[in-house]
Amino acid sequence: MDRNPPKRSRGRPRKVVSDADTGTVRALDRGLQLLRLLARENRIALTGLAMQAGMPPSTAHRLLTTLQRHRFAEFDEDAQEWMIGVEAFRAGSGFLKRIDLVEASRDIMQRLMSETGETANLAIPDDGDMVFVSQVETPNPIRAFFRPGARSPMHACGAGKALLAQFAPGEIEKILLKKGLPEFTPGTIAKPDRLFAELDTVRTRGWAFDDEERYAGMRCVAAPVFNAYGDAVAGISVSGPTARFTEQGISLFSAAVRRAAADLTERIGGSV
Repeated sequence: MDRNPPKRSRGRPRKVVSDADTGTVRALDRGLQLLRLLARENRIALTGLAMQAGMPPSTAHRLLTTLQRHRFAEFDEDAQEWMIGVEAFRAGSGFLKRIDLVEASRDIMQRLMSETGETANLAIPDDGDMVFVSQVETPNPIRAFFRPGARSPMHACGAGKALLAQFAPGEIEKILLKKGLPEFTPGTIAKPDRLFAELDTVRTRGWAFDDEERYAGMRCVAAPVFNAYGDAVAGISVSGPTARFTEQGISLFSAAVRRAAADLTERIGGSV
């Protein structure tokens, strides 16, 4: 008799779950697939939904009625169309509640600072200003510094212009009426027509440039961060001395900042 039977492979066990369990997981997978399609399509008939999901209409209907029972899906009897349900919104809101913008940004900002060699900043809008809520400083001896809670008028900083470019014209006008366009340096944009032209440029290219507009000798490149509703809720930027923000540097910085803003937008469940 062989006293040393062959050892079982240390990989996956031969039987992890029962057939019944496998069927349950498959049903859940298909149900979540339908839920994503409902969220994307807004309203859709059963046949169209089943076709997109690649499953028989009878299977799709069974899954949809289960989702409907838990209010993750709704059915319009008159139009014979399925829609996303209110419980899906509640579940999604739970995710948004647990997301802390500053915490979510830390490793992204650290990477941004490493990529660019410049100080990375995160700022949010408040009453027509930008409030700096987080910063990762460059080790360079000459660098930009904004203490947490520092404020800057939106028209005179990169993060502010990045957000203003996403606001509706009426919202921008309200801010200008309340805050005005104070001039801090010769580079500050202090006329409404110039600002609106600048915001058109920012909107088109996807990033903003502060060319010594708040502080002489300092430049900044910024891009907007969006929430789940597509609203611009924060600006992520790099800032530093003018001498290091050359034409070539700005090109590299703008690409890095846009990547960082897109990554943070995705992390907080946002969309553009």
